[in-house]
Amino acid sequence: MPSQSPLTSILTGMCLILCSGSSVADYDPFALPATVKVRTRDVTVRDEARSRSIPLRVYLPEVSRPAPVVLFSHGLGGTCKGSAYLGKHWSARGYVAVFMQHPGSDDSVWKDEPLPQRMAALKKAVSLHNFVLRTGDVSAVLDQLDVWNKQKRHFLAGRIDMQRVGMSGHSFGAATTQAASGQSYGFAGNKFTDKRIRAAIAMSPSSPRRGNPATAFVSVGIPWMLMAGTKDTAVFSKADAASRLKVYPHLPAMIDKYELVLHNAEHSAFSDRALPGDREKRNPNHHRAIIALSTAFWDAHLRKDSAALAWLHGKAVTSVLEPEDHWQFQSAK
Repeated sequence: MPSQSPLTSILTGMCLILCSGSSVADYDPFALPATVKVRTRDVTVRDEARSRSIPLRVYLPEVSRPAPVVLFSHGLGGTCKGSAYLGKHWSARGYVAVFMQHPGSDDSVWKDEPLPQRMAALKKAVSLHNFVLRTGDVSAVLDQLDVWNKQKRHFLAGRIDMQRVGMSGHSFGAATTQAASGQSYGFAGNKFTDKRIRAAIAMSPSSPRRGNPATAFVSVGIPWMLMAGTKDTAVFSKADAASRLKVYPHLPAMIDKYELVLHNAEHSAFSDRALPGDREKRNPNHHRAIIALSTAFWDAHLRKDSAALAWLHGKAVTSVLEPEDHWQFQSAK
């Protein structure tokens, strides 16, 4: 069963309910307008300073007023068109969801390679060079979104609230998310952190291969949600389920932090389709849990929705989980 939340967290949730007048019963992370038309636009950010083009798929909410923006970074060999189930739902909930594509670690790595060479090409792409490029992509995209938001006649003009920015990603995208939202590195400190990011979700997170995890995460200063699976091993790196669980304990007590571990979920559980080497049958409830918890997290920490926060910090969250899933959180002290 999911672990019980600390008493302080339960009391915090009760206070939110009583003080705000909102109840957990009022909150539903799956609720959508009666008619929802998800619109997508494909655009490219050109970063002249790095001679680099970054494709984007933008999921637009129907509301025209400024909305929070959520970035998503794909895993190794992916594209900005992957994990569409998240972009569609987040957009339907009123977020501008911007899915990035990282040249050098996207599908260009493998799609033109002969089948026997694809594995080697993918392993080679998991490099420090591509990691640094990816972190630069995050800031370049945020810079351009800010420009487009102020640019008359652009489809994003006046559509984005740049004071409410979320960052997320899966696998290599989780590593990108961690770097952009506060993780520290011995060789570079907090060089990759973009302070415009206010909350982050890492799916299949990474703990440092070298050094002390406590040192790596001590400087994280915004809410983090971590999601992993009990069989969450990546084919192209040494990361396994055990290593992914080393992040949560070392996040500082000064932030709201959350961890979901899905029972029997493999690395592909967070993506749209199975990966080569998968052995478990895909569980439809995994996506249901991922959608619900991520939505509530954005609502709570980007929109400051007290009912969403109370839902995350209360027993209602277990209604979207299965008995052997593990859920824990700790409120900021």
